[in-house]
Amino acid sequence: VLRFMRRNNLQCRTRVESNANKFDRKPLTFSIKNNLSVREKELKIAGTLLYWAEGSKLKSKGNNWTVDLVNSDPRMVSLFLKFLRGICRIDEKKLRVQLYCYEDQSVEHLKRYWHELTRISLERFIKPYVRKDFRPEQIGKMKYGLVHIRYCDKKLLIQIDAWIKEYCKKFKIVVE
Repeated sequence: VLRFMRRNNLQCRTRVESNANKFDRKPLTFSIKNNLSVREKELKIAGTLLYWAEGSKLKSKGNNWTVDLVNSDPRMVSLFLKFLRGICRIDEKKLRVQLYCYEDQSVEHLKRYWHELTRISLERFIKPYVRKDFRPEQIGKMKYGLVHIRYCDKKLLIQIDAWIKEYCKKFKIVVE
């Protein structure tokens, strides 16, 4: 193949071009819902803005390309999951949860709490981060710990970032 390409003066793709081509052909793991009702449009706005405030940001270098919302408020986590499931129509098997808590909290109790709230299988809870530097004045600050709701998909992260930029443009907010 290489000899044929050289004889016919054909250029090989660079690694970057090859990876971009491969990425573009990769099937989506989500299916954005179109023709939204008024309530669904509100959910899309709420989920997007919630991610803008509490989610990991899209970076040009060193990003692991994961949709990652971090919060300790069960209502916010529930709303974000409703957005992912109802508007983005994600593949449930790709959802992951990482728990962050202090050593004086029961990891198993917190995992069960978040499992019941999120309806995410306990098998998809990854190793928790347990802080050892608990101080008594922190009691009650994170009653249920802190959770990362993760969905590893670069295309979904890019889509959410595009919606954020769309809202910025709509409300004439300068984006740098």
